[in-house]
Amino acid sequence: MSETQQKTQCITLKGSAELVKEYLLYGINNILYQRGIYPPETFETKDHFGLCILMSVDPKIVEFFKVVLGQIEEWLLQRKVERVSLVISQVKTKEVLEKWDFKVDYENGEIDAKTIIKNEIMPEVGKKDLKTIQKEIREVIRQITATVSFLPLLDCLCSFDILTYTKSDCDIPNEWDETSPVFIANSQEVQLRTFSTSLHKMQTIVSYKNT
Repeated sequence: MSETQQKTQCITLKGSAELVKEYLLYGINNILYQRGIYPPETFETKDHFGLCILMSVDPKIVEFFKVVLGQIEEWLLQRKVERVSLVISQVKTKEVLEKWDFKVDYENGEIDAKTIIKNEIMPEVGKKDLKTIQKEIREVIRQITATVSFLPLLDCLCSFDILTYTKSDCDIPNEWDETSPVFIANSQEVQLRTFSTSLHKMQTIVSYKNT
């Protein structure tokens, strides 16, 4: 295979950020459905990553993800995101019962300030082809579904929020609120598989209240 053909089959920087955003969108929707945060009739099946995934069709939820994950995608291109957390809390007491952390690593290491100013933040093309990356993401989403089966039952009315942990020099939109880190007292952790685009590496960890 020629060098040109190899490059056309590898992931681009923009494509890598978009794949991470899609993983977050489909993975979080899968969790919301599996954990019963919203009624099952508010979800519909969509095919993605070679899987049938249940996605919320509630207009407010759809718009929320569009805005939040769209901004996260921009920050991924700028190497500003360190972690995205899905926080599930009891509505009445506001107690955090479960937290899904999606940690981001940038696979070409640290970049100095002069390089960032030149907008040479990351290489434009990674080393992996799309099919390999999609296979890795598919395995993580399957593991999320399997993990949900042994988590404690959420037998109360719950809500969710998305927290984004960014670099200190990140420009935050005016409509976004700054919050403190979230912790779960007496928690257990389960680390899931990682996947890599060769530009972004994603590690998924679920923490839950040990009852």
